[in-house]
Amino acid sequence: MDVETPLDTRSRPSAEKAVAWRPERTSAYRVEFRSGGAESWGEGPPQFTLTVRDRAHWRWLEQADAYSAAMAFLRGEFDIRGDTIAAVRFKLEQEDRSWRGRLYSLLARFAPRRLESLFQTKTRAARNIRFHYDRSNEFYRQFLDSKLVYSCAYFRNPGWDIDRAQEEKLDLICRKLAIEPGERFLDIGCGWGALVLHAAERYGALAAGCTLSRRQFEYARELAARQGLARRVTILDRDYRDVDGRFEKIASVGMFEHVGRRRMPAYFAKVRELLEDGGLFLNHGIIRPEGVADDAQTLFLQRRVFPGGELPRLGTLVRQAEEAGFEVLDVENLRPHYALTCRAWVRRLERNRETCVRLAGEETWRTWLLYLAGSAVNFERGDTAVYQMLLAKRGPNEPRRLGREHMYR
Repeated sequence: MDVETPLDTRSRPSAEKAVAWRPERTSAYRVEFRSGGAESWGEGPPQFTLTVRDRAHWRWLEQADAYSAAMAFLRGEFDIRGDTIAAVRFKLEQEDRSWRGRLYSLLARFAPRRLESLFQTKTRAARNIRFHYDRSNEFYRQFLDSKLVYSCAYFRNPGWDIDRAQEEKLDLICRKLAIEPGERFLDIGCGWGALVLHAAERYGALAAGCTLSRRQFEYARELAARQGLARRVTILDRDYRDVDGRFEKIASVGMFEHVGRRRMPAYFAKVRELLEDGGLFLNHGIIRPEGVADDAQTLFLQRRVFPGGELPRLGTLVRQAEEAGFEVLDVENLRPHYALTCRAWVRRLERNRETCVRLAGEETWRTWLLYLAGSAVNFERGDTAVYQMLLAKRGPNEPRRLGREHMYR
């Protein structure tokens, strides 16, 4: 959209009812006008600078709700320079205090559950996955680590780079599962194959992974062959519901958010069917804490980033896992780690903007930047969290390691 084109005033909120996009007095930011001139707010150097068309455009933007502002950013109607995460945080915090933010929360709390999760068919699941993941592998390489791990990393030290933190996360999962040489291991939603290859190479597993993304499937299969692991690694181009066989260990990392709340019991039942008696299952995924309602950012993610995605509650997951026949062995909250992960991804997206735009287009780059910056804010504020749940299939007693020391050696 050309920046000189007037905005559609029909969607503009009234100044009397809207909340201004302005940070607290202790913060500082700057607005530059393409028509000439600039204004600054707060004390000290600005955390971020907004570049907008003119003062009229700025008056609309500072009164706009978070979703409308996000869509304007995707259309290129304004730019953010400096700390993108700080800019997103200011807008979301003011949305929380506005009548509009309270309305989103009220509607989300009392509205009927979305019907989409009831009908998360295999065809719809495949379409939703392709929407997000079947972009250029090179695009994802611009902000992910060298192994293309697209889930929360594990930072023993906040100063670690993303490569080291993702390597530690892969190892943590394998240690929690206590994978032994020769054991059959399945990664549900294996992405580009990092965990499958790690389990096979470092732990001697006979590893399999399934994905609905054709690009991920081809990449992971070719990588296994290049690394000489083709005999120990199998990559499946199919829905997890179509996987056959039995496994001693199973992991699902960053996948169950796509399942849908209403489909969660069937998800746990399928995993239990695939596990040997006494087998272990590690479920790693994002949840929405109790008391935190869906909001404008949820609307943005469902429409622009993750169609069909839903975030369950931790208590509901634990109950459904137990009802499916699992014993809960361990639960760990990795929320601070995901905030650090998203910050690392945002920095890389900003640094590699030119390449990202060439590979996927300006709007895609802006979408991912806003989505990851907003995710960083949500994890920092506790509006979302990410948990690793270690579950065991109830059955004949098997000796298990006492304590948790082996997980964090």
